[in-house]
Amino acid sequence: MEALTLLFLVIALAFIFDFINGFHDSANSIATIVSTRVLTPFQAVVWAAVFNFIAYWISEFKVADTVAKTVEGGAITLTVIFAGLVAAVIWNLLTWWWGIPSSSSHTLIGGFAGAAIMHAGSFEVVKMDKIKPLFLFIFLAPIIGMLLSYFISILMLWICKRGNPSKLDRWFKRLQLISSALFSVGHGGNDAQKVMGIISAALIVFVAQHPENIKPWMHIVQEAKIVDGKEKLVIKSIPEWVVLGCYTAIALGTMMGGWRIVKTMGTKITKMTPFEGVAAEFAGAFTLFGTEKLGIPVSTTHTITGSIIGVGLTKRISAIKWGITGKLLIAWIITIPISGTMGAITYLICQWIGMVH
Repeated sequence: MEALTLLFLVIALAFIFDFINGFHDSANSIATIVSTRVLTPFQAVVWAAVFNFIAYWISEFKVADTVAKTVEGGAITLTVIFAGLVAAVIWNLLTWWWGIPSSSSHTLIGGFAGAAIMHAGSFEVVKMDKIKPLFLFIFLAPIIGMLLSYFISILMLWICKRGNPSKLDRWFKRLQLISSALFSVGHGGNDAQKVMGIISAALIVFVAQHPENIKPWMHIVQEAKIVDGKEKLVIKSIPEWVVLGCYTAIALGTMMGGWRIVKTMGTKITKMTPFEGVAAEFAGAFTLFGTEKLGIPVSTTHTITGSIIGVGLTKRISAIKWGITGKLLIAWIITIPISGTMGAITYLICQWIGMVH
């Protein structure tokens, strides 16, 4: 297969993954607002999709740069990226079918790293300075979301302690439109950037290996920055078609809705009311905005799940259905190893059929 053809295939597959990410993770944005009946399922997915796309105008490229630089440059080839994407698509579809709200972010990075390790024959090609924060935030993101939602809930309870319950419920329904919109902006900004990072890595590899075939639409701007005392190239700008395509794909995917996962997120962790939906979504949004500023590709799934647990804890510990929560934790832990293994196997298959660039 010609390198340019493989590049087009990688880009198409990346957009397909972004679309799947949208409907797989739409539950993150809409589960609370659907379970509290503030919006119908159709209204909720349209609402979330619109605000997924609005992230196009306000996001930076720090998360994209982190994803693109997860693996040493010498170990990245178009075949490695292709194999990683295939693994990520398969695992995302399987977890969607099983109704497991696993992390699309960790699926993508796991598949990418697994294929690179198989290509290089060494674990050393994985940049641990990029991977360590990612592993750390498997646990930190839900904990931060949980603590924020718990304290937001306590604060709102104190402010509203003398209020009329029926009037407060109406106000919280209106507030939930704002909180879910903010969370959807955070979701779009965080998750679409991960696919931008993968496409950017593919373009950088192609331009480096085939300078005779460089086209204007392939141009990635990188600048040198001092990071931890070392000079490193950081992505400064990405072609507009990549940015627009990624936000469009995730917004369209969100409009498809991942109803199997909505059921798990919205009803199986704890019973939700508009009050709890507001607290969980505000906490999740603040966590996503903060980690995006730091360039850490956290899981929106983990974040909102922790936030939902936090509001449940304000009632009582037994309000949380710990059985389903434990199963979610197991799914989170195994996602990177499984998708990494699938990426490595896919790379071997590509090598066997002669699809190596």
